[in-house]
Amino acid sequence: MWEIYAFLSALFAALTAILAKVGMKGVDSNLATAIRTIVIVVLAWAIVFMSGKHNDIASLTKKNWLFLSLSGIATGLSWIFYYKAISQGKVSQVSLIDKSSIVLTLLLSFFILGEQFDLKTVIASVLIVSGIFIMIWK
Repeated sequence: MWEIYAFLSALFAALTAILAKVGMKGVDSNLATAIRTIVIVVLAWAIVFMSGKHNDIASLTKKNWLFLSLSGIATGLSWIFYYKAISQGKVSQVSLIDKSSIVLTLLLSFFILGEQFDLKTVIASVLIVSGIFIMIWK
């Protein structure tokens, strides 16, 4: 089932880039990010309350709060820089460079989480990095 969620994530990430580029014409990238964030906050909390998971807040540990907060900061910074980039550049190029996060995530998962790579993962990573360099090569 996780594979379906991952593909849906990719689909909506692609739509995010296109819809944002169209929607932010003549709009400051930081304002666009703030508007997007409000929509996400409302949507996320609606899902939490509709699923009855709001009661689980009390069971969160300090570690949960710390790392979820740090993740939120990283997400916010990612969005701010992404929106700034697509406001100035082509979505097709910005999105490809943004997806270098895949390789960075793999490296961090290896060093921080101890996840192991197989040959397919290494080959795919090399291809992703190669594609990024081809795309930004002038």
